[in-house]
Amino acid sequence: MSQYIIAVDPGREKCGIAVVHNKEGAVLQQVVETTNLVNCVRKLADQYDTTTVILGDGTAHKQAEVELLSARIEDRPLIVKLVDEKHSTEEARHLYWKHNPPKGLKRLIPVSMQVPPEPVDGYVAIILAHRYFGGGRR
Repeated sequence: MSQYIIAVDPGREKCGIAVVHNKEGAVLQQVVETTNLVNCVRKLADQYDTTTVILGDGTAHKQAEVELLSARIEDRPLIVKLVDEKHSTEEARHLYWKHNPPKGLKRLIPVSMQVPPEPVDGYVAIILAHRYFGGGRR
């Protein structure tokens, strides 16, 4: 049994994706166009030998769930599990700043008053994986 999962923060135009190991944490996080979601998940599922997909229950999750449930990896179906997405974007912003602290004069402004310069959807996927593994809200 694989100890990796693929976590997905679904959206209408873009999705956050993370591959997370249950002990080592995130090994990959990225943002992809929603139209590429299934192909990307298939590729990662094959690469990391997993069929478990964690899906945030927020925006556009129903369509993503239907598409992921119809996908197959070497003739095996994906196992899709929904995770509560409440407040995950705020937590993802905090995680973003933890990994990418502001530099220069921006470091004098509290990060709670700043907006990350790039989408944090991949970090949301990491938060969803932590919730799935029982790590609570990080």
